[in-house]
Amino acid sequence: MPPGAWDCHCHVLGPTDRYPYWPDRSYTPPEAPLSRYLALLDLLGVEHGVLVQPSVYGTDNRMLLDSLKAEPRRLRGVVVIDATIADRELEAMHAAGVRGARVNLLFRGGVSFAAAEAIADRIRPLGWHIQFLLDISQTPDLHQAVKRLRLPVVIDHMGHFPASHGATSPAFRDLRAMLAEGLAWVKLSAPYLFTRQPGMPYADVTPIARALVEAAPGRCVWGTDWPHPANKLAMPDDGPLTDLLGDWVPDEAVRRRILVENPKALYGFG
Repeated sequence: MPPGAWDCHCHVLGPTDRYPYWPDRSYTPPEAPLSRYLALLDLLGVEHGVLVQPSVYGTDNRMLLDSLKAEPRRLRGVVVIDATIADRELEAMHAAGVRGARVNLLFRGGVSFAAAEAIADRIRPLGWHIQFLLDISQTPDLHQAVKRLRLPVVIDHMGHFPASHGATSPAFRDLRAMLAEGLAWVKLSAPYLFTRQPGMPYADVTPIARALVEAAPGRCVWGTDWPHPANKLAMPDDGPLTDLLGDWVPDEAVRRRILVENPKALYGFG
């Protein structure tokens, strides 16, 4: 890893006696405390991380905010909110290191697409982005919806669409167009969520990742998705999973851009 590398997508979970899970949730993950995540970053040689509010906490962002306050020089955050949140809460979140709001359309505990425009109006003055967890193949009007938001948009997990659709599918071509136009960013992360392969190296995801980087290397960031809470395949080893980036992005200078320069710009660090 180059100095200053970022893991732009991870989750920390628990302890549940202090931070209980949302009652209306789609799954129940094991605890994954901040100390274990920081140990993983050290093992991988990654300097910074972005904590993403998992759906199992709904809009209760206390655990994420406490984690940011514990490591302000190392971490940034993406929260889940609704449009009724008070200005003072948003300002306190920004001071703690939050730089985006997540709209989750796949799991209970998220907020709806219809709420995205109202949320965008609330966070635009702070310079935040909206991060979407969605299946691009099930969201045909995404391109126009993103334009209406008038702020940066981040798409989780390479669009989270079935890899069997391939890099030439209409939805994927539209995602590449959004990147090339500067309307969106994309996370090169969690290949196990949309592969048709039983395990690494998730070969059907490789052309998808490469096509995204080819379309807009300045709009790609990378993430581990640790601790892989929604994964239904064999649990990946984080070392080989990280090494996949070398196959997706063979060029060292482009890899550095994705790991260091792009995250610094997106998350307002430094």
